[in-house]
Amino acid sequence: MEGIQPMEKIKIALAGNPNVGKSTLFNQMTGMKQHVGNWPGKTVEKKEGSFKYKGNEFDVVDLPGNYSLTAYSVEEIVSRDYIVDENPDVIVNIVDAGNLERNMYLTVQMMELGANLVLALNMNKFADEKGFKIDTDNLSQLLGIPVVKIEAVDKTGFNELIKTVVKVSKSPNNVSGRIEYGQEISEHTKQLEEIINKNISTINAPSSWTALKLLENDKEVVKKIEGSQNGQKVLSEVKKVQKHLNDVFGDDVDASVTDARYGFIAGLIQESVQKPKIDKVTRSDLIDRVVTNKYLGIPIFLIIMWLTFQITFTVGAPFQDLIDSGFGWLGDTVSAYLGPGFVTSFIVDGIIGGVGGVAVFIPMIFLLFLILAILEDSGYLARAAFVMDKLMHKLVGLHGKSFIPMILGFGCCVPGIMATRTLENEKDRFLTMLIVPFMSCSARLPVYALIIAAFFSAYQGWVLFSIYLLGIVVAIIMASIFKRTLFKGMSAPFVMELPPYRRPTVKGSLIHMWERGYLFLRKMGTIILALSIVIWALSSLPVGVEYGSQASITGQVGTAIAPVFAPLGFGEWQASVAVIFGFLAKEVVVSTFGTIYGVGEDSSDEQASVEEASGENASVDEAASEEEAPEEDPGFISAIQQLFTPLSAYAFMAFVLLYIPCLAVLSAIRRETNSWKWPAFSAGYTLVVAYVVSFVIYQGGLLLGFG
Repeated sequence: MEGIQPMEKIKIALAGNPNVGKSTLFNQMTGMKQHVGNWPGKTVEKKEGSFKYKGNEFDVVDLPGNYSLTAYSVEEIVSRDYIVDENPDVIVNIVDAGNLERNMYLTVQMMELGANLVLALNMNKFADEKGFKIDTDNLSQLLGIPVVKIEAVDKTGFNELIKTVVKVSKSPNNVSGRIEYGQEISEHTKQLEEIINKNISTINAPSSWTALKLLENDKEVVKKIEGSQNGQKVLSEVKKVQKHLNDVFGDDVDASVTDARYGFIAGLIQESVQKPKIDKVTRSDLIDRVVTNKYLGIPIFLIIMWLTFQITFTVGAPFQDLIDSGFGWLGDTVSAYLGPGFVTSFIVDGIIGGVGGVAVFIPMIFLLFLILAILEDSGYLARAAFVMDKLMHKLVGLHGKSFIPMILGFGCCVPGIMATRTLENEKDRFLTMLIVPFMSCSARLPVYALIIAAFFSAYQGWVLFSIYLLGIVVAIIMASIFKRTLFKGMSAPFVMELPPYRRPTVKGSLIHMWERGYLFLRKMGTIILALSIVIWALSSLPVGVEYGSQASITGQVGTAIAPVFAPLGFGEWQASVAVIFGFLAKEVVVSTFGTIYGVGEDSSDEQASVEEASGENASVDEAASEEEAPEEDPGFISAIQQLFTPLSAYAFMAFVLLYIPCLAVLSAIRRETNSWKWPAFSAGYTLVVAYVVSFVIYQGGLLLGFG
C-alpha cells in the first residue's frame, strides 16, 4: 500500500561468555518466535529468532557462549566465522557486570575484529551487591563503543538497548585501533598488513586482525591463508617476524599479545570501576556454603531430584487422567460410529491406541522439562556438577564437567552426547559418551509412568527416583571399569565456573520447556505414529488371525524371543515385542502395548485376551497384582498387570533404562566420534549390562522372597 514505509530489518548477534544471561536476553527479545537447529556442518546448537520494535524488525542470532575468539573449540570457531563471514549489523556483547576482567577479554578480541559493538552490562544488581560501582560513561568513552546497563531477567534497560542498537546500526563504530600492543608488535603487525593486502584477496576479515592472528599462530586463520594464492609467501614472512619477536621478548608472540589485551582491560577497570577494599559476601556465596558443602551437597542434590519426581507425578496425574479419558472416549466413539471392521481396528488400535498410549504422559514430560529448566536457569545445575566433581574424581577418574552431559541426558541423551565436546581430553569425551545413555531420558518416562501406575502407585516418587538413581550408579560403575581398561590416563584439569544464582523468569523457563517438549510432540506425531501403524499391521497379519493374538506376526516374533527374557521375569511375547521396537525409540515400548491392547476397550475383554495369550501365568500375575491396582484402572493398565508381577515389572523398567540406546543416540555417537565402532560397542555393551542388572534384580528378588 502506498504511504506505508517497509520495516527496516536489522540483524543482531548476541555474543558473550557462558552464564552471562545471553540466552535470557534472547528469550526476552524473541519470545516464542525462535527456532533451534545446528550450524551447517557443526554439532553446535544454533538459535535464531525475530521481533519487531517501533518500526524496526530485528533478526537475532544467539551465538555459542565462549571466552575468546581464538580457535580452540568448535563454539569459538562458529562464533568467529559468523562475525567474520555473515557480517551482522550489530553485535550485542553481554557481559557480567560483576566479572568484567574475565568477560571483556572476548570484548577486546571482537574490537580487534572491527565488529560493530554495543556492550550490554548485565546482572548489575549482583555487581552492586558485591560493592562494584561502574562508570558506564567513562567505560564507553575509553572503549569507543556504547555501554548500556540491563537486567535480562526483567527487561530493565531493554528499551535503551534497542534504541542504541538502532543508532549503532546506522552509524557503525570500528575501534580496532584502540588497543596498544607496544611499538615492536604494532610496527611488525603493520608490516604484515601491507604484505597481506598485496598478496591475499580472499579473506573477509580486516588485514590488521588477520596479521595479529597469524602472529598468534591461530590454526584456522593459518589454514585459510595456506589455501590462498600467494599464501606461502605471506606465511614465510610471518615466520620471520615471529622469530624476531620471540628473540626480542624471550617468549612466544601470542603470550605478549595476550598480556597486552589484559593490560588494556586492567587500564579500563582502573579508570571506570570502583571496587570494595574487602570483597563482600554475597547471597550466592551464602547459599553455596550450604548447597556445595562437602557433607551436605550430595544429599541436597538427591533430595532435589526426589522432589522433582514427586512433583512430576503428583501434579501431572490429574492432567494425565484427563488425556487418558479423552483418548478412551475417542476410541469408544470411533468404534461405535464405524462398527467392527478393518478400518475401525486401524484407527482405534493402530493410531489412537499407539499414539494415545504415549500422549497420556505428555503432562509429566512437560512438567519434568519445566522443573529442569528452572533448576538450570537458577544456576543450581552448575552446582550439581560441582558437587559431583570430587565424587567423580575419586570413583571414576573423571571430573565434574562430565556430569553436565549426564544431567542433560535426563531430558534427552542426544544433546547430552553433543555436550561432551566441551571436554578437552578425547578419552574423557569418548568415555562420557558411553555412559550418558544410562541416564533416564524423557523417552523412557512413559514406560516408568505406566509400570508405576500399575504396580507402585503408593510409592510413585520413590520408585521413579530409584530408577533414575540406578542409571547414575550403573554409569559410574561402568565409567570406573572403562577408566581402568579402555581409557587409562588422567583427566584434563579444568576450572568449574559457578554462575551467580538468578531468579528464573516464567517466560524463559516456559520457552526452555517448550523447546524440549516440542521435540517429544514432533516425535509422537511422526516416528511413534509410523511405528504404531507398523505394529498394528504386524499384529493384524496373517489375514484371519485375531488381532493382537499370539498367532499374529507380532505374537510369533515375540514368542520366538520370549525365552531369552524369561530369566529376567518378563518372558511373555508382548513384553519381548515391546523391547524390540523400543530400540527404535524408547516411547514405542508404551505405544506397542497400546497398539496391542488398544485404548478405551472393555477391561474384561482385555484381560480375556491377555489370559489367552499368556496362559497360566496370567492368573498368577493377576493374583500378585490384585491388591496393587484398583478395579477402575483405565486403558490398558489392567492388561499390563497380567503380564508382570511387581518384581518383574521393576526388572523390566531397569532393562528399558539400560539396554541399547535408541537410533538417534547411536547416530549422535557416530557423528561425534566419526566412527561406527563406538556406536556398535555402545549398543553391545549396554545390552549386556541391561541383561545382567535385570537378571540380578529379578533372581535376587526371588531369593529374598519378593516373587
